[in-house]
Amino acid sequence: MNIEFHPIGTIHTPFSDPVGMPIQPAGGEGIQGTVEVFPEYREGLADLDGFSHIILLYHLHRSADYRLRVVPFLDTVERGLFSTRAPQRPNPIGLSTVRLERIENGVLHIRDVDMLNGTPLLDIKPYVPRLDDRQDARVGWLTDLQDRFPRHRSDPRFR
Repeated sequence: MNIEFHPIGTIHTPFSDPVGMPIQPAGGEGIQGTVEVFPEYREGLADLDGFSHIILLYHLHRSADYRLRVVPFLDTVERGLFSTRAPQRPNPIGLSTVRLERIENGVLHIRDVDMLNGTPLLDIKPYVPRLDDRQDARVGWLTDLQDRFPRHRSDPRFR
C-alpha cells in the first residue's frame, strides 16, 4: 500500500536547528510562531478562530533513520520507540497542541511552538478538552519524570 500526503501549509518558528528547540509544546511555552495555510485550503479555516488551542499534525522533515529501541531524552534506559516521542520514526509525523491567538489572511498566529522553521503542515484539528483530555490516563515509564517536561530542550542525539 502506498500512502501519500501533501502539505496544506508551512509552520514558521524561531528554530532553524533541532538543538535547543523545545522537545514538546510545554517546553516552548510562550514561544510564538505562525502557520501559513496555502490559499487553496484557507476556506477550511472557517470557524477555527473560536478555539483557543489547535492540534497540528506535521511532517518531521529533518528526521533521520529510526531505531525501534531508543534512549529517550528524559531517561537513561533503552525503551521501545512507540513508548516515546522520539522524532525518528518509521512514519515521521509530529503532533503538537498549540495555543491559537488569531487568524489573519490564512496565517495562524500560535504560541507554545516546538517544531522547526519550515515544517510542512499536514493537518489542523481543534483541541476539545471534553474529547481530548483523559483524566484516567497512565503515562508508563514517564510517571516519575513528569515534573521535568517543560524545562527540556532538544538534544544532539535526536537530530
